Amino acid sequence: MLNQKLQQKLFQKLSPQQIQLMKLLQVPTIELEQRIKQEIEENPALEEGADEDEVSNDENDDLSEDFNDDDDDDGQSESERKDDDEFAFDDYIDDDETPAYRLVANNTSPDEERKEMPYASGTTFHEQLLSQLGLRVLDDRKYQIAAHLIGNLDDSGYLQRELEPMVDDLAFSMNITTTVEELSELLTMIQESDPPGVGARNLAECLMIQLKRIDPQTREVKLAMKILKNNFDDFTKKHYDKISKRMGIDENQLKNAVGEILKLNPKPGNTFVDNSRTQQYIIPDYVITNSNGLLELTLNSKNAPDLHVSKTYQEMMQTYSQNKEKHSGQKEALSFVKQKIDSAKWFIDAIKQRQDTLLQTMFAIMQYQKEYFLEGDETLLKPMILKDIAEKVNLDISTISRVANSKYVQTPFGTFALKSFFSESMSTDSGEEVSTREVKKILQDCVGNENKKKPLTDDELKTILNEKGYNIARRTIAKYREQLNITVARLRKDI
Repeated sequence: MLNQKLQQKLFQKLSPQQIQLMKLLQVPTIELEQRIKQEIEENPALEEGADEDEVSNDENDDLSEDFNDDDDDDGQSESERKDDDEFAFDDYIDDDETPAYRLVANNTSPDEERKEMPYASGTTFHEQLLSQLGLRVLDDRKYQIAAHLIGNLDDSGYLQRELEPMVDDLAFSMNITTTVEELSELLTMIQESDPPGVGARNLAECLMIQLKRIDPQTREVKLAMKILKNNFDDFTKKHYDKISKRMGIDENQLKNAVGEILKLNPKPGNTFVDNSRTQQYIIPDYVITNSNGLLELTLNSKNAPDLHVSKTYQEMMQTYSQNKEKHSGQKEALSFVKQKIDSAKWFIDAIKQRQDTLLQTMFAIMQYQKEYFLEGDETLLKPMILKDIAEKVNLDISTISRVANSKYVQTPFGTFALKSFFSESMSTDSGEEVSTREVKKILQDCVGNENKKKPLTDDELKTILNEKGYNIARRTIAKYREQLNITVARLRKDI
């Protein structure tokens, strides 16, 4: 049944400018630089650099009135006048006529040396193997099969696929008939390539390939090969006592053999992968300095670029405002110019608001953790969550989260991620609230100072922390240990 009724509803909608600000808040410095370049490429009305002639919004009322009066005299219809009134020309016109020679920088010489930034290039892991394959005496058919095997190696240098399915792949994709025996033969040839260990199908085979290429074959190397061949599972679980009893060797012999294994590379392919990757450097968004006990906060200059609206586009608006005869093409051009100028102004305002929000938030964090930034001792960190900072700066929690995302701060004690200063709290026996990061630091110190022959178990770590006054359960110890990438006691054991 259809009926009509009146309802009042309250909606919260974000304007395009607010959405743009939210997106800019969460990007780090290096991405902001790319985002600004992208905006400049897409919007010709936006230019980078200091602008000596700022847009004036208050001194063009007479021009706007004269323009409207002239339109009335020309006999424009009311609808045409409404279309013109949609555009406030005063907001886009700059009547400060600066001479053109003042806007041109002529400070370069034809003989000046131009220095370009060189581009780093490297050879990939698969390209290195293919170049070594080219040195082999192979016909075209075997070369294509071997190249197919190399193409199936992962970045670590392992062949994760079985040989049987690859026989079908070669038959369907390359029309090459082969057998598992031929693939195995060519794979053995690839395993002779550098770096040692490539082409292995598992970790044990990878280590065995490397041990076989060690010259001379000492007693320790031969013993290491026996350990990998007959006791690989016990070796990975560090059951050294079982290995000693089963092989009838003493602790020193086992230690020397294990030492030979630990010298090997479990991921030989990474030797080339790391060289071919572009180095990523952290650019801090903030810099905190300690000036005789007074903390000073500065924002990275790349977070505060000089942007302004193009002078050319402002002059285009002024030219149209002085033209009494306007046809449809000029109105379309005016609409385009107005859209680009508005977009440029919104972007500039969003960048400025981003700077203010970043500084306001980081200043609140710096004041909250003042003792830590003065001393650098992690035990001085206070429990701090997003809500604590949001209440201080009177912003939403989601805004604080965007500010803390992928941002870094440079301190006298190093460069840290902004998120690392946020942590939950826990109570000690005395009722004092301490940061969980402080507990993790103590846990890390305990593991670092333990006897590696008898590493501390989670229960023993729990007892130590309880004696220090931290009321913590064993499962919490296990959770913090995993967050710190610390393995269980059995895997931390040394001979």
